[in-house]
Amino acid sequence: MPHSPDDKKRALTRLRRIKGQAEALERAIEAGVECRLLLQQIAALRGAAGGLMAEVLDSHLRDTIGPLAAKTGVAPMPDDLNDIMQILRTYLK
Repeated sequence: MPHSPDDKKRALTRLRRIKGQAEALERAIEAGVECRLLLQQIAALRGAAGGLMAEVLDSHLRDTIGPLAAKTGVAPMPDDLNDIMQILRTYLK
């Protein structure tokens, strides 16, 4: 769970956007919109959910690895965490 107020605000903003996309998708299905447009909306919804997952995962890794590294005395470089998150974001798309 995002712990800082900024992380929490970003996560809630993304979640509200996802909620809006899901509601728009529901309306489109009810209206009988063609499949091509539905697929586009579903892809956008999936991308938004993946973005939220990546953001929460990023927060979790930084909150978990940071304190563990402090205990062992071997702190990971910020670039290492950024590289890991870049790889994970690629797979979450």
